[in-house]
Amino acid sequence: MIPAELTIDRSTAPPRLRYGERFNAASWYLDRHVVEGRGGKVAIEQAGTRVTYGELARRVGQTGNTLLGLGLAPGDRMLMVVKDCPEFFHFFWGAMKAGIVPVPVSYLVRAKDLAFIIADSECRAVVYSPEFATEVVPGLAAARTGARGLALEAEGGMLDEVDAAPAELEAAPARPDDIAFWLYSSGTTGRPKGVPHRHRDMPATCEHYAVGILGLGEEDRCYSAAKLFFAYGLGNAMTFPLWVGGTAILDERRPTPATTFETIETLRPTAYFGVPTLYAAQLQALDQADAADGGPARGGPAGQGSPDLGSLRLCVSAGEALPPDLFRRWKVATGLEILDGIGSTEALHIFISNAPGEVKPGSTGRVVPGYEARIVGEAGAEADPGEAGQLEIRGDSTTPGYWNRPELEGRTIVDGWLRTGDQYVRDAEGWFHYQGRADDMIKVGGIWCSPFDIEARLMEHPSVLEAAVVGREDDHGLVKPEAHVVLSEPLRETAGAPSAADALTAELVAHCQEDLPRYMYPRWIRFVAELPKTATGKIQRFRLRSSSLLR
Repeated sequence: MIPAELTIDRSTAPPRLRYGERFNAASWYLDRHVVEGRGGKVAIEQAGTRVTYGELARRVGQTGNTLLGLGLAPGDRMLMVVKDCPEFFHFFWGAMKAGIVPVPVSYLVRAKDLAFIIADSECRAVVYSPEFATEVVPGLAAARTGARGLALEAEGGMLDEVDAAPAELEAAPARPDDIAFWLYSSGTTGRPKGVPHRHRDMPATCEHYAVGILGLGEEDRCYSAAKLFFAYGLGNAMTFPLWVGGTAILDERRPTPATTFETIETLRPTAYFGVPTLYAAQLQALDQADAADGGPARGGPAGQGSPDLGSLRLCVSAGEALPPDLFRRWKVATGLEILDGIGSTEALHIFISNAPGEVKPGSTGRVVPGYEARIVGEAGAEADPGEAGQLEIRGDSTTPGYWNRPELEGRTIVDGWLRTGDQYVRDAEGWFHYQGRADDMIKVGGIWCSPFDIEARLMEHPSVLEAAVVGREDDHGLVKPEAHVVLSEPLRETAGAPSAADALTAELVAHCQEDLPRYMYPRWIRFVAELPKTATGKIQRFRLRSSSLLR
């Protein structure tokens, strides 16, 4: 018997999820599969490792018992600085099943920022992969909260304790609206914020998006280049496959074109989840492979030297808006559409998306059934089609509020509506078009200007790999667009010849002027080695604005 109460009525659109008084999500995501006969099926696959649903359920029980035995109690927070590996599943679900609140955080954070999160969350323990000790150990010391560090080591360490623990663990009593886990926002403009989520939030994202939009099923194998420590990756690589009884494919390495292509070729996922930056890098790698093979130039079909992506039926993108040229080039090169969408830590996953066979390049898509969305203008009224404003959303997976941030909560969550901070336009057919973050918009000559439109045009040029646009004051104190550009290949200066940088700058400006209104073309172009980003791959334009002020 599954100690969790949930019935799903798929006869309606969207499906209705009805919960009983008792619902610990860990039981539904794990114990259910054993009861339903999937105990021997592979739940997790990693290079050299396979974990069945039965093994996963046993290990989760052992881990939960170990945590309770160490003195953690129901309601306590437990930070997780853990790489993408089966142990992430064990400790996340083991804590939740025991009533302890897991809090995954980025393993890319430095000790100073980790100390802030440790203190802010008031956690009792920090579980971490040993390779992150150089940041975790000083972070624990700097926090001075008494939180315990639990390194995932064998040979007399934490994992040996788990091995010795009993596997039987009764799920802690929980209700659908009880807090199950936290995430921390990626912090594009400041320190991260604690975002609690309830037991019912994960099923909502899985049923409405993973099943309703992507059509994931038991036969699917999900591979996410985006890591488990934040909302997008947590859904892609853990809750989605576990919801449908599929297989999660993990790779603990930093995602690069080489590692992602290798994983796709060897482990044969059916669904691949990336971010625009990585898709751009992968396309560059495909171009280089084709050039080495004597194949077509950029934008042509992949040649003999290209990786085998034949197992994929779905490609998904989120984190940043997907430029339409990236969509076009990926489809030409691979034959696959990229399904762009938008989600947030506060909403847990994607709430507006393109769908298989229903894609409008350059658009974020339509509202995912099960959610509501509206665009609110500067005056506070809902905008008409074609009018820009701030996107607000509402749905069953949105956080009930921020941890210890009442002022921010009051500004961001109003009458159940979550103010995303993203500027959007909705067309007459219900497609949503991204304009940039509200604080990224640029007013040029009295006209609001979307940096995304300029970035998308720049990325259509074959020399541009990535671009980010911010506002900069000219000599008269007037704001104009400035572009920060990462090139596909380094500039090569020739002695005695005109500057290659000056020539390419003029070419890119002319390229923008051909397709954009006059006020939108960049007045300055700065070539950079890389763009500043959060741990989740979002461009930190506020840092680019700061550097512009210094010039």
